[in-house]
Amino acid sequence: MGKRIKLGDVIEIPTSRGLAYAQYALRKEQWGALIRVLPGFFEKRPPTLCDLVTQKERFVTFFPLQAAVNRRIFEVVENCETPESAKAFPLFRAAGYVDRQGKVHDWWLWDGEREWRIGNLSQAQVKLPIRSVINDTLLIKEIVDEWSPETDRRTLESMS
Repeated sequence: MGKRIKLGDVIEIPTSRGLAYAQYALRKEQWGALIRVLPGFFEKRPPTLCDLVTQKERFVTFFPLQAAVNRRIFEVVENCETPESAKAFPLFRAAGYVDRQGKVHDWWLWDGEREWRIGNLSQAQVKLPIRSVINDTLLIKEIVDEWSPETDRRTLESMS
């Protein structure tokens, strides 16, 4: 069993483009750890990651962090204060009706307690995180591909 994770932990994520980092920001029952994927790729670990943590995250997602640390897939390398801007639970969006081709026809919003249907996304809602739990393989792919909620295939197809 690996180290017990705690809020503020920063994990190091080896990728084909260099090292990437994410911070454990919040926990939600039934969803688990919410991580903030931080900007940039690094040849070696920066001397202090707490400076990086103050920057705006690239995206947030739910991720089975304790399991990844236990299995030594990722390592906790520092613990830093979570920025005030990342301490509040974010508003998420989730796909509603999805047709056989995978096109999303309506969206829902979720504030962590309740959800409601909104239909089409506004320009502002396109930037909202997409509610999902992803595994380490997909996390690394999204980081390497510089994925964001705005560039997600489901987002783009639903806007057309």
